[in-house]
Amino acid sequence: MLEQAQRVLKDIFGYDSFRGRQGAIIERVASGGDALVLMPTGGGKSLCFQVPACCATVWPWWSHR
Repeated sequence: MLEQAQRVLKDIFGYDSFRGRQGAIIERVASGGDALVLMPTGGGKSLCFQVPACCATVWPWWSHR
């Protein structure tokens, strides 16, 4: 899952790597788990739910590019 998330991060959002605990949070959310995420403004909270959503909904179309 994390490899897929890293491709989404790079190809859709333009970032090379996750910051801090983003990778672990994304794996947890993508596997159906809950997460309470406290990060400062600009810390990357939104990617913690946007990347799993892209993997779940965009991935089948996007992977055929």
